[in-house]
Amino acid sequence: MSETADDPRTLVSTRWLAERLKDPDLRILDASWYLPDTGRDGRAEYEAAHIPGARFFDIDEISDHRSGLPHMAPPPEKFVSRLRAMGVGDGHRVVVYDGAGLFSAARVRWLFRLMGFDEVAVLDGGLPKWRAEGRPLTAEPTVLRDRHLTASPRRDMSVDATEVARAVKLDSHVIVDARAPARFEGGAPEPRAGLRSGHIPGSRNLFFRDLLRPDGTLKDAAGIRAAFEGAGVDLDRPVITTCGSGVTAAVLSLALERIGKSDHRLYDGSWSEWGMFPDLPVETGPAQDNLEG
Repeated sequence: MSETADDPRTLVSTRWLAERLKDPDLRILDASWYLPDTGRDGRAEYEAAHIPGARFFDIDEISDHRSGLPHMAPPPEKFVSRLRAMGVGDGHRVVVYDGAGLFSAARVRWLFRLMGFDEVAVLDGGLPKWRAEGRPLTAEPTVLRDRHLTASPRRDMSVDATEVARAVKLDSHVIVDARAPARFEGGAPEPRAGLRSGHIPGSRNLFFRDLLRPDGTLKDAAGIRAAFEGAGVDLDRPVITTCGSGVTAAVLSLALERIGKSDHRLYDGSWSEWGMFPDLPVETGPAQDNLEG
């Protein structure tokens, strides 16, 4: 396996983090989150064993509870309040990991970027790789001290259903869906009740796991490009990333940043929103190959 090219603004290796565990300006977040059908509890697993110094970031709690959709991006003031209480503040460098390897951590990194925080990276391979290498773990709670944090929200990193519908109508963006092919094609039921099956018309399907190596780390730049191009994504066009509820879409967004592509936005509501409203159009079956016409 090739070594991660460490970049504290996108992705860092387990070695990079291990060498900096005692850095006073480093903040480590465990952002483990799982779909209900997995039977796993992120907070319970964190309390049983986590990387020393890590704080637990609860994706469902640090969200917009005014929305009827799951874990939508929180209002900036709520994000700031929760992170300050966790001891994350201005001038800190943040590393986010999760218990699946490279899954929900990318979502939390995207939230930080949405709030204007740049010094944030995902731990490549996450807790499984850290554990496999025999690196330190603890069940000791992390001491938290309030720190000042300033948010500068970026409005150009997300899109809503109206903007996605406009993009579909005008064919202004490539929409890339990170769900498994069976869900994208409509052959498998959605894990959330009440949603139609299928995908946003004209969207392409790149299952987020196809961006990962067998050990759960992100592929290198050539592998990332090959995966997007193999899914029929024209990387010269602006991209909208989507998935089931805005979590694995952020894996696609992270991968795009790793290859230097900046003109992409994440559909926060994703299929939890699009699949709920009968007036929004749905396609089923494989992605239509618009590249042949």
